[in-house]
Amino acid sequence: MATKSAGKPRVGIPYRTRKEELASDRSRYDLYVNAVRRAGGEPVEVSLGLPASQLADMARALDAFVLPGSPADVDPARYGVSRHPNCADADPDRERIDFALLEHAFTERKPVLAICYGIQSLNVFLGGSLIQDIASELHTAVQHEWAGRKQGDPEPFHPARLGPASTLFDLAQTSEARVNSSHHQSVLKPGRSLRVTALAPDGVIEALEWTGDTNCVVGVQWHPERMVETDTLAQALFGKLTEMAGKASSDQSASSSH
Repeated sequence: MATKSAGKPRVGIPYRTRKEELASDRSRYDLYVNAVRRAGGEPVEVSLGLPASQLADMARALDAFVLPGSPADVDPARYGVSRHPNCADADPDRERIDFALLEHAFTERKPVLAICYGIQSLNVFLGGSLIQDIASELHTAVQHEWAGRKQGDPEPFHPARLGPASTLFDLAQTSEARVNSSHHQSVLKPGRSLRVTALAPDGVIEALEWTGDTNCVVGVQWHPERMVETDTLAQALFGKLTEMAGKASSDQSASSSH
């Protein structure tokens, strides 16, 4: 069980997949851990094997959550459609953990940064739907998927237009960002109280923000954890999360002392 203590805000990060967790494959997972640590937070690893009672105890001791990317795809049955031939296998453990953490975060008003698979999970949790395979469904000229990922293959980047009066615009201080891209699915219909705050040139949704209350919940389709060494917006996203996590922790401590 994670115990709550004074100091750095504690940010829970589920493993990307149960398979990677069991194999101790941390090569991509540690990018999220390091990004949270760099931003001044205390990363807390969330096992995808936790039973519900232990997960609830852990969630209560956390101040914020990062939902990372994943090679899995959200089960299309969760948004009421049949599976596309190019849809990857689902990871039921990841879905269960994500949805439980999101339920807690919205109930207790704890901030969330949802990345790539994470924004898709967030969207489906709130009743939205997904494009299951961008290449075959949209036939876009914009490269969204990092095909092959062979050594030496450059990671694709493309511009994203940021919506005004949004957290992203406030952090970037500009209406356009250059983002990296490594996904074959994206948001189709935004979920309940989610506002689209970034678009790729072809109209693919690149970011969503929660508007249901004052809680800071931001989902991005790109991978800021891979950009924190050089990109100011990536740094600002993790910095905003830990800043809001610190406020959430203070508010919770103040309410529990009364």
